[in-house]
Amino acid sequence: MISGKKIFITGGAGFIANILISRLVEDNKIIAFDNFHRDTLTDSEFAKHANLEIVKGDVLDYNLVFESMKGADIVIHAAAIAGIDTVIKRPTHTMRVNMIGTSNVLEAAKEHKIQDRVVDFSTSEVFGSRAFKSAEEDETTSGTAGEARWTYAVSKLAGEHLSMAYYKEFKLPTVSVRPFNVYGPGQTGEGALQIFIKKALKNEDISIFGDGNQIRAWCYVDDFVEGLMRCIENHDAVGESFNIGNARAVVTIYGLAQTVLRVLNSKSKIIFKPALSADVELRIPSVEKADRILGFRAQHDLEYGIAQTAQWIERYLLK
Repeated sequence: MISGKKIFITGGAGFIANILISRLVEDNKIIAFDNFHRDTLTDSEFAKHANLEIVKGDVLDYNLVFESMKGADIVIHAAAIAGIDTVIKRPTHTMRVNMIGTSNVLEAAKEHKIQDRVVDFSTSEVFGSRAFKSAEEDETTSGTAGEARWTYAVSKLAGEHLSMAYYKEFKLPTVSVRPFNVYGPGQTGEGALQIFIKKALKNEDISIFGDGNQIRAWCYVDDFVEGLMRCIENHDAVGESFNIGNARAVVTIYGLAQTVLRVLNSKSKIIFKPALSADVELRIPSVEKADRILGFRAQHDLEYGIAQTAQWIERYLLK
C-alpha cells in the first residue's frame, strides 16, 4: 500500500494517469504535470482534491520539470506523443517529445535523488510488426528508417534504453513498462477501440484500415494500472522492464469491431479502407515475467471492458 508519498506524474491529465490518481490521491500528494493537449483530468471527480496539485507544462521544458518535481518520492513518466495519426503527421515532434522529454525527466529525477521509483512508459511497438508471445528479453526492432510509423517505437525504445542506463550508471530506481493496447473509461484521442465504441453507440459506419486481420491483445485500463502499481511497490521491479497486457484478450481488428457491435447491440456497418501506413500485424505479449516477479495477471475480459468503456463514453463524450 502506497501512502504518505509525494508522486510526480507527467501526462497527469491522461486517462491512465487518472485511474492511477484515483487510487493514490486519498493517501498521497500528487503533482499532475501535463500540457493538457488531451484532458481527462479536468472533469474528473478528484480534479479539485486537496491532495492534487496541477502543473500545466511541457516535458521539453527541463527547468519547469525540475522545479515541479521537487520533493517527490515517486516519478511516473507517462507523457508522450501517441496516436498513429499524430505520429505520422508530426514525426519530428514525436521523437523530440518522447526522447528529450524522457531525458529531462530522468535527469531531473537523478538530480533530485529520487529514492522510491521512477517508472518510464515504453511501448509494445518496440517488438516491431510481428510480436507473438514476445518476452521482455526478446530482441527489439526499430523498423524501416524513414517510415513515419516507427518514429514512435524508436523514440520510446531510446527512452527505455536511457531509463536502464540511469539505473546502471547512477542507481536511479527505474522501471520500464510496455503497455499492450490499453483501453477503457477516460480514454481520449485515437484509440481504435474507443473509436469503434463511439461509432457503434451512434450506429455509424466503423472503418477498418487494411484487411482487418491484424491481431491485438487488449488490456483493460484497471488491469494495466494494477500492474503499474506493482511496479511501484515491488522492489524486485527496479532495473527491469515489464510487458503489461492481457494475453487472453486476443482478437483480430475485424473481430474486435464485430465484438463491439455484438456487445452494444449496434446497427453499425463495418467498412474497409486502404491502410494508412505500415502496420503491426501481430502483437501478443508474454506476461510470464510480470506474473513471476510482480504476481500480476490481467483479470478483465474484453466484453466487460467494452461495456464499461461504452458507459463512460455515453456519459461524457456523447452528452
